[in-house]
Amino acid sequence: MSFDEQDLNRAFLALADPTRRQIIARLSTGPATVNELAEPFKMSIQGISKHIQVLEQAHLVTRTREAQRRPVHLNPALLTELTGWIDKYRLLADQKYNRLDAVLKGQSARHG
Repeated sequence: MSFDEQDLNRAFLALADPTRRQIIARLSTGPATVNELAEPFKMSIQGISKHIQVLEQAHLVTRTREAQRRPVHLNPALLTELTGWIDKYRLLADQKYNRLDAVLKGQSARHG
């Protein structure tokens, strides 16, 4: 999948909602139908369907057809790309903190 800035924005906006994050967490254990996804929520099937639609538009989930069932599946490739994007900036921050630690240790050694 080609991953661009718009995909990133859609994915993070979709994940900003706690219900959608819970849906993603549930799907991490395996595919589920809309009815199965709705069970733990005090929300209508239509409400859950809207959340799933947002996740689909963000390419975080997909749906397939299995006879009468339409299970929802997690898209692990996009989650991997999101994690990679976050890790890139986490690593940059870690490098800055490591350099700061080295400077502070050097100053401490001279004054101690």
